[in-house]
Amino acid sequence: MYQYDEYDQRTVDERVTQFTDQTARYLAGELNEDEYRPLRLQNGLYIQRHAPMLRIAVPYGNLRSAQLRMLGHIARTYDHGYAHFSTRQNVQFNWPNLEDVPEILGLLSTVQMHAIQTSGNCIRNVTTDPFAGVTADEHIDPRPWCEIVRQWSTSHPEFTFLPRKFKFAINGAAEDRAIIRAHDIGLDLTCDADGNIGFRVLVGGGLGRTPIIGEEVSAFVPWQQILNYCEAILRIYNLHGRRDNAYKARIKILVKSLGVAEFARQVEAEFEHTRDGIATLTQAEIDRVTGRFNDPVLHELPAEDAGYAAQLAGNKAFANWVRHNIRAHKVQGYASVVLSLKKTGIAPGDITANQFEAVADLADQYAFGEIRSTHEQNLMLPSVSQADLFTVWQKARNLGLATPNIGLLTDMIVCPGADFCVLANAKSIPIASAIQNRFDNLDYLHDIGELELNISGCMNACGHHHIGHIGVLGVDKNGEEWYQVTIGGDQGNKAGLGKVIGPSFAATEVPEVISSLINNYIDCRHEDERFIDTVRRVGIESFKTRVYVERGTRLAERKPPNVSNH
Repeated sequence: MYQYDEYDQRTVDERVTQFTDQTARYLAGELNEDEYRPLRLQNGLYIQRHAPMLRIAVPYGNLRSAQLRMLGHIARTYDHGYAHFSTRQNVQFNWPNLEDVPEILGLLSTVQMHAIQTSGNCIRNVTTDPFAGVTADEHIDPRPWCEIVRQWSTSHPEFTFLPRKFKFAINGAAEDRAIIRAHDIGLDLTCDADGNIGFRVLVGGGLGRTPIIGEEVSAFVPWQQILNYCEAILRIYNLHGRRDNAYKARIKILVKSLGVAEFARQVEAEFEHTRDGIATLTQAEIDRVTGRFNDPVLHELPAEDAGYAAQLAGNKAFANWVRHNIRAHKVQGYASVVLSLKKTGIAPGDITANQFEAVADLADQYAFGEIRSTHEQNLMLPSVSQADLFTVWQKARNLGLATPNIGLLTDMIVCPGADFCVLANAKSIPIASAIQNRFDNLDYLHDIGELELNISGCMNACGHHHIGHIGVLGVDKNGEEWYQVTIGGDQGNKAGLGKVIGPSFAATEVPEVISSLINNYIDCRHEDERFIDTVRRVGIESFKTRVYVERGTRLAERKPPNVSNH
């Protein structure tokens, strides 16, 4: 993973010093709330329902064991003993004291971490495929390009106060696991007919109140010009983006209002001014950044380890875990291991201080000290030898991190919801827990197969419900929490938005609604057909009918009989 150079470290240290002074002045009454707010937001500090929330950047999801240990120390010392991984691969602490935040940021700087631009109307944490650099379907490693965008965008004077927050994602594999179509700018690494590296550029994607799938504005931008081209996009956005209405301020609204053809025309016109500008990349710069990545040198191992093969054949629980939590590696004899943060009874994405430290130990012993956070709110050990998989499974199981449910119904994406967030209309975590309990049968989950369930507590869509095979959205109806259900959303190469099946449901009904959807899928599916494929083939009407007919039956059964007055 990337190692800071002297400039990186100085930038982070100086920011800690600045924010320490700003916070001291705020606490002393020398800065009012309006003056302090933009300062704290650009340092990842929100004021949530019960306490401040501090969001820590994990650029493109890459972590080292020393960083996990520091996160565990902070969780134990300054929080309630746990933290939460978000869908942008970041870490969130929900209970720090405001006066402790500068000290926390100082500790993070000692392990090359920060909270810079994890909030505010600026370019946020750059994300990518968590399997970048190790997956067999990758044609170009996107991590150096993510790092280049991170360095270019950090404290960029022209893009520090945009109309709204702005998000990049970069993909370099055949399968898009970065969801580039749901980002303000999505960059897809590619090659032209002559083998030259460049980027297909997508703009205007995003979820939230107005979900939109991004559209292509350029089929190929040479790598040397990609930052200049992105500057052109951001300048058009900065010039024309709405600043009078927060709900209409995202670039997706601008692209929608202008039309993608007109937006692309304006970008190309601006690009004539930025082309070959100060942000033009050179091979020397690419080599400099790439050289800061200290990835392990892996040599091919035997195609199959005898001990691993024996355990796989003789241990059903281990075989189930391998089937769902292990991904093929580009180097023979290795695998990538997904550690599930979705054990029944635990809020999805939460991790304790002890687990932080134990995963750091696993990484040091079996994965060259490297860990990744995933968009799905799990952790991943990128490079584990096949011979070590059984031992890793045993240790992960003892830690509560080996639930074999990756890609299944209970591997759900869930925002913190109204338990923590002041913006939320409804709780998310109790709904997730009820669904976990309703489907706490691994054999049944394996029979259902691949299914993505995403839950958001409000229209800001932090749980990405729009692109879940099944999406659940909390809504407020006359001061009560209700839940709207969508089906048919998807991420990846066929990214699309789900459709609402009908009127919303009370919280107690949601598990049964999910059960009705699953039962209809099982009745309609073809052999080896995924839930999303069945929805696409038969449409949503049969699912809608099943849900509301069964709901009506349940309500009728619960209605007390009429009592005669004779």
